Amino acid sequence: RENFIHLCNPHLEKMKEDILYHFALGTGTHDFPTLFGDVKFVCVGGSPSRMKAFIAYIAEELGLGSPGCDYPNICAGTDRYAMYKVGPVLSVSHGMGIPSISIMLHELIKLLYHAKCSDITIIRIGTSGGIGLEPGSVVITRQSVDATFKPQLEQVVLGKTVIRSTNLDEQLAQELMQCSKEIGQFNTVIGNTMCTLDFYEGQGRLDGAICLYDEEEKLQYLKNAYESGVRNIEMESSVFAAMCNLSGVKAAVVCVTLLNRLEGDQISSPHDVLVEYQQRPQKLVGYFIKKSLGKV
Repeated sequence: RENFIHLCNPHLEKMKEDILYHFALGTGTHDFPTLFGDVKFVCVGGSPSRMKAFIAYIAEELGLGSPGCDYPNICAGTDRYAMYKVGPVLSVSHGMGIPSISIMLHELIKLLYHAKCSDITIIRIGTSGGIGLEPGSVVITRQSVDATFKPQLEQVVLGKTVIRSTNLDEQLAQELMQCSKEIGQFNTVIGNTMCTLDFYEGQGRLDGAICLYDEEEKLQYLKNAYESGVRNIEMESSVFAAMCNLSGVKAAVVCVTLLNRLEGDQISSPHDVLVEYQQRPQKLVGYFIKKSLGKV
């Protein structure tokens, strides 16, 4: 069962029914193998609208949908997350920050397990702040590091601190990098991604409601991050990497940078430019899926 989802929870086997509350799905009310058994690729991202746009994009790329076709939200019974499916691809929103994506991943991993899925690849596609990169650059994460640049997730469980690895699949990262070279449309790098607990102070911004440090301190911190191998900053990758590792799932994080944090804190690019930037991870991951399915 090496290629199947591994659940690190012996208690689940004793449950007559597993209710995935935040998805509005349950093993007693839904046939998971029929609904999701053919899934091979799961793409997750913060915004419900972005993940709906992605499923429409990948459907067209794989020749599985007609232009203008609507894709129903599988999680329509809740307003917490959105989920869409076409062929072997599942697209799920995860909200913003470690707590939100963590809840989603617990239920997503159980969903894939109950559906008896195998050979799964999960990729987070999103946006980030870059360090030392031109806006619009795409970063494929080698390791997710915390705010002290350590490749780990520190979590308190039953009052005790637990440390979990946040390494990501190196081979998958290289395969995605090769795909970007074949596309040849935008700058892509492999680097470490710093995962923080908030958007403002945690990322060294000067424009939050609270800021008790100066610009020189901020710039020194970001330069230290760059020297340690960090190329972008976001708020979900650490728990994503840790949970996928524990579940035996190949995983990658692919984020576009919306600005260079060494040059400022606020995102000021025009809306149409930002929309095009946000499509870059979708294009890269879409090409990877097509290539994996022999459709390139």
